[in-house]
Amino acid sequence: MDHSLPQSLYLLCYTVDKEKFELTNLQGRGQLLRAGALTELARAGLLEVRGSKVVRLPGHAPDDPFIDAVWQDVPADRPKSWIQFVHAKAHTAEKPVRQQLVAAGAITVEHEKRLGLLPLDRVVVNDPRQVRGLQERVRGAVLGAAAPSALPTDDLAMAVFAAEVEVTSVLTGKERRAHKQRLKELAAHYDGVVPGLRKALRDSYLSSRAVGGGWSA
Repeated sequence: MDHSLPQSLYLLCYTVDKEKFELTNLQGRGQLLRAGALTELARAGLLEVRGSKVVRLPGHAPDDPFIDAVWQDVPADRPKSWIQFVHAKAHTAEKPVRQQLVAAGAITVEHEKRLGLLPLDRVVVNDPRQVRGLQERVRGAVLGAAAPSALPTDDLAMAVFAAEVEVTSVLTGKERRAHKQRLKELAAHYDGVVPGLRKALRDSYLSSRAVGGGWSA
């Protein structure tokens, strides 16, 4: 089943062995999904980078409602910094992407009560093998020897973003340190594709982590 980049990034954060999203992968997930949408928009020629800023270009509105909503957030009249489009509405990003995955049959949301009192939504991945395969594909982009330019844009973006937001279901901290040079090479190539977005994602993640922020909606 084909998924949008934001949907794939959502699934990438799932820890298959533990059958859950770990709290370590909650922080920064909203920013991750919006950065995925912005990558798709840039690739589709619907955004233009001007220095360290971005502006919306005219074109056919994206069919994906979440990606379209992110596109509409970007002004068409005056370029603005990437970070506000990654950060400002990060707390609203998860819900629409999760609903899309439910509608596609990729996940099921079970409504529970913690200790019988507090409501809790538990997300269950319906095909763990698909998620594990996605994670292995992204790990392969980091651990393999393929030239960054030879990687599909989605795989490149997922590998780079997972490192920037420290997604432990993809790479452990030890692995990130061990492959630091390879990650730099991947990041440099991604920066050539969508200049400025990766840094905005990292800055947003570090900002939210510093104040103990973590968004889910």
